[in-house]
Amino acid sequence: MKDPREARRSRVVVGDGWDLLTRIEGPRDLDRLSPEQLDQLAAEIRSFLVDAVSKTGGHLGPNLGVVELTIALHRVFDSPRDKVLWDTGHQSYVHKLLTGRQDFSRLKMKGGLSGYPARAESDHDCIENSHASTVLGWADGLAKANEVLRKDDHVVAVIGDGALTGGMAWEALNNIAAAKDRPLVIVVNDNERSYAPTIGGLANHLATLRTTDGYERFLARGKDILGRTPVVGKPLYETLHGAKKGLKDFIAPQGMFEDLGLKYVGPIDGHDIEALESALARAKRFGGPVIVHCLTEKGRGYQPALQDEADRFHAVGKIHPDTGLPIASSGLDWTSVFGEEMVKLGAEREDIVAITAAMLQPVGLDRFAKAYPDRVYDVGIAEQHGAVSAAGLATGGVHPVFAVYATFLNRAFDQVLMDVALHNCGVTFVLDRAGITGTDGASHNGMWDMSILQVVPGLRIAAPRDADQVRAQLREAVAVDDAPTVVRFSKGAVGPSVKAVGRVGGMDVLRRPDADRPDVLLVSVGALAPMCLEIADLLDAQGISTTVVDPRWVKPVDEALPPLAERHRVVVTVEDNSRVGGVGSAVAQALRDAGVDMPLRDFGIPPRFLDHASRKEVMAEIGLTAPDIARQVTGLVAKLDGSSARTADPEVEPVRD
Repeated sequence: MKDPREARRSRVVVGDGWDLLTRIEGPRDLDRLSPEQLDQLAAEIRSFLVDAVSKTGGHLGPNLGVVELTIALHRVFDSPRDKVLWDTGHQSYVHKLLTGRQDFSRLKMKGGLSGYPARAESDHDCIENSHASTVLGWADGLAKANEVLRKDDHVVAVIGDGALTGGMAWEALNNIAAAKDRPLVIVVNDNERSYAPTIGGLANHLATLRTTDGYERFLARGKDILGRTPVVGKPLYETLHGAKKGLKDFIAPQGMFEDLGLKYVGPIDGHDIEALESALARAKRFGGPVIVHCLTEKGRGYQPALQDEADRFHAVGKIHPDTGLPIASSGLDWTSVFGEEMVKLGAEREDIVAITAAMLQPVGLDRFAKAYPDRVYDVGIAEQHGAVSAAGLATGGVHPVFAVYATFLNRAFDQVLMDVALHNCGVTFVLDRAGITGTDGASHNGMWDMSILQVVPGLRIAAPRDADQVRAQLREAVAVDDAPTVVRFSKGAVGPSVKAVGRVGGMDVLRRPDADRPDVLLVSVGALAPMCLEIADLLDAQGISTTVVDPRWVKPVDEALPPLAERHRVVVTVEDNSRVGGVGSAVAQALRDAGVDMPLRDFGIPPRFLDHASRKEVMAEIGLTAPDIARQVTGLVAKLDGSSARTADPEVEPVRD
C-alpha cells in the first residue's frame, strides 16, 4: 500500500511567477538561494497562497505573515532532525510548501492537505494540529527527551503573541526556564493578534518592546560614536556595556522574560530574512532556553487582508483573489442568530454580560461589544480563567454568557465542574461549532461536550434544532440563575425552521404517527432534526410507524420521556456527539431508572479522531445519515417481529458519496 505521506507530496502546477517555488522540494533546497532569490521566493509564496487559498478557503492572514520567518527557520535548522513545532498550526502552510507539499488544490478537503500540521503527511510535522498555547509544553518535553538520550537535536517552538495569553504557555515557560543549560529556542511570532488584536497585560508589554528602540541597536550606535572619541571613548563604552541590564530595562523592557531566566533576543523584523537568520543562529548556538521575539504583519502583501481590521483574513472561505470578497453568501448562520439575540437580550437586561476567549467576532459577540462595550470581557486564550471569572461575575450579581467553540470548552471542564456548578452559579455557556465541523479536522470537531458535561451535577444542556429555537432556548438559559446552562449549536448555515406538531412534557413532538402503539420513538438532538424526519419517512415507507421528538433540553432527560417510550416498541436516539456517554447513554439510563425495559439504539459519532473532510463526507463515513440509520432500525424492528419480512429496501441502502 502506498505511504499516505508520499501520496500528498505532489508538486505544484507550474504557473507564472512561481519559478523558484517549484524548485523547492525540501528545506535544504533553500541553502543554495542568494539573498535576492530568497526575497523573490517570499514574494512567490505570497502570490501562491492568495491564489490557492482563495479557491479552497483556509487560514490566509496568518500564513501571509510568517513567510520570511518560515524560510529563515528552515535555513537555520535542519528539519526533520531538528523539531520545528507550530502552536495551533494554522500558520503552517508556508512550512508545508517548503517541505515538499505544494498541491493545495484540495486543501482541507477529503484526501487533500490538512489545514494544520499532520504527521501522516510528512516527517517534518512532529505534532498534529492542537489547541493554542500547548506548543511550549511539547517543546519542554522534547528538549528533556534529548537531554536524557544525549541527543544534540534542536527543538524550536513557534508561538504567537495571542497564544502567550494562555496560562499553559506560562506554566511551560516556568519549567523551561528552570533548566538554564537545556537548549530550546522559542520564537514569538508577534503580530499583535490571535484572531483579533491581542489584549491583556502581556500584549501591553510586547507593545512596549515593539515601540522602543532595541538595546542592541542603541549599544551598536553608541559603540560607533564612542569609538571615535579620544581617550575616554573606550572606557565609557565598557562602562555602559557593563550596565547593560539597567539599560535594557530602560530602553527595551524585556525583563519579564529575562527574570524568568530566559535569554531574550529581539525584537527582530520578522520580514527581514537576513536579520531573522542571524538571530536564530545566535539562539541555536546559545546552549540554553532562548526567546527570539519577531515582529510580523498578519496578512502581509495582500491589501484586502491588511484592510480587514477585524481579523486580517485569519480564515476565509472561497474568495475573489483580486478583491478578497466572498464568492458566495452562505446565508443565515447559527452564530449570527445567537449574536443578534444577544444584542436584544442586552437591551432588555442590564445584568447580562458577555465573555470571549480571544474570539469576539468568530463567536458572534462583536455586535454585542459594539452595543455594550462595557459589558463584554475578552480574557485572551484562557478558557479556564474565563470560566472561573464567569463564576465570579455570577456570584457578584450579573449573568455572564461565555461564548466559546465547543471543542475549546474541553479545556475548562474542571472550572465548569468545581467553580461554576459546585457554587450553583448562573452562568450560560454558548457552544459554537458543536458536533462535526469537518474541514478543520480532529482537534476542531465539537464532538465531546454533551458527553463530558453529562457528569456535571445541576448543569442543563439545550440543543436547538433551528434559528427559532436558538433564540428561545438562549432566553430560557439566561433565565436560570442558580445553575450553569449550556446552549450548543452547529457550524455554518441554519436550515429551515422545523415546526412542532405538539408537546409532551418539555419536549417538542415533530412527527406523530396514526398508530395507537407506534413502532419507534426517535429522539432527535439539535440540528439533526431534518435528518430524523427523513429517517421517519424512510421507515414509514417500510411500514414502520415512528414518533419523532426533540427534547430541546437534553440534560436532564425529560421526565416525560420514559412514559412516552413505553408506548413504543423501540427507542432510537440520534445525536451529533460522541456515542460514548452522550445523550443516548443518558436516555438509556433514564429508562432503566424508570423501570422501562425496551430495546434502544443510539446513533452518533464513534469514539475516534476524525480526518478532515466536509461535514457531509464525515457523516457518510461514520454512518450518521438517514439511509444508514433507517436501514439499521428496519433490521431491528424486523428482528423484534421474529421474521425477515421487513427488509431494507434498496432505497435505504447506505450512501457513501
